[in-house]
Amino acid sequence: MALASNSHRENIESKISYHQGWKDYFSVILGGDEVTAGKPSPEIFLEAAKRLNTEPSSCLVIEDSMPGVTAGKAAGMEVVAVPSVPKQAHLYTSADEVINSLLDLQLEKWGLPLFQDWIEGTLPTEPWYIGGPVIKGFGRGSKVLGIPTANLSTEGQSSLLSEHPSGVYFGWAGLSTRGVYKMIMSIGWNPIFNNAEKTIEPWLLHEFNEDFYGEELHLVIVGYIRPQVNFPLLESLIAKIHEDREIAEKALDLPLYSKHKDDPYLKNSLHRECNHSLFTGFSGFIS
Repeated sequence: MALASNSHRENIESKISYHQGWKDYFSVILGGDEVTAGKPSPEIFLEAAKRLNTEPSSCLVIEDSMPGVTAGKAAGMEVVAVPSVPKQAHLYTSADEVINSLLDLQLEKWGLPLFQDWIEGTLPTEPWYIGGPVIKGFGRGSKVLGIPTANLSTEGQSSLLSEHPSGVYFGWAGLSTRGVYKMIMSIGWNPIFNNAEKTIEPWLLHEFNEDFYGEELHLVIVGYIRPQVNFPLLESLIAKIHEDREIAEKALDLPLYSKHKDDPYLKNSLHRECNHSLFTGFSGFIS
């Protein structure tokens, strides 16, 4: 595997040094100062293939920039684009595939060994934590989708929301006076409704007899299911949400995920910023 960047080699080495073991994954590391022309010229990719002793046509490029996509295609390689600005994904038409994040990369599509870390249709992630009082959201969950959601404010949280790719996640939800429940949630812009801002929108997988506005809601997110999709029909979205629910409910019974049900964060009141990096945000539903 090769790393080919327009950045100078020294800068590349410096950046990856902060991540233990990353450098060992690459047989070739190539900087923009080691070729005569950087991207969108194909030179850097052709040189990387040469150093890998591999034909360009046998290479798969993963790129986040338009110049990089152009360079990869000009080198005669297949290209998967992961746009650095998700809402500009429609501009990457020359790529062979456009995905929202590396969480959605399926190497088997390209004749490469598939990832071994997917379990029962889910991808385990490092747990992350969100909390806040339940507020009134868009009103679309119950009225439009028939799926009631608990909503948390996004005010002042844009920088934190940017740390997690959009998509459908799952985990555990704790309500301060009620208990702990399974949940699924979306993070993103909900394409079918074209939200102006990125939001996080949880659905607690339990039947409640009344609203609980103002109650403290704590979430522990433990895994990923799929990217957000702009469904052509509302009925297709609803069907997919219920499929997500089935996947999450089954997965959360696995020891890998069920152990997080006892996380103290689910039962403690929000009285400080926890060491796990506390993320707040939300409103709406799953897409």
